[in-house]
Amino acid sequence: MGLIYFILCAYGLTYMLVYGSIFNGVRPKKGKLGELFHCPLCTGFWVGVFLWSINCFTELFTYDYNLINGLLLGSLSAGTSYFLSMILNDFGLKFRNTQGGE
Repeated sequence: MGLIYFILCAYGLTYMLVYGSIFNGVRPKKGKLGELFHCPLCTGFWVGVFLWSINCFTELFTYDYNLINGLLLGSLSAGTSYFLSMILNDFGLKFRNTQGGE
């Protein structure tokens, strides 16, 4: 169950950082940080590393502190955050109109 909580927390935090209007005033627009904060895959990785680094402060999930866990949880967060952001938006599931050819 801790893994599901981790994934949901990572997706929620990533979605807020990348798409949340509350961060429009402070979200960088240019440069490397601008690229980072407009990419759910990139932001998702660092959100996962952040959540792993603070996991001793929560009872939702608990992971040992070692470099491999940090890398794997960052990668898990990046992949699931990207996947979920590609199939969901503010209105639910994203649908692409595929009628009418290529």
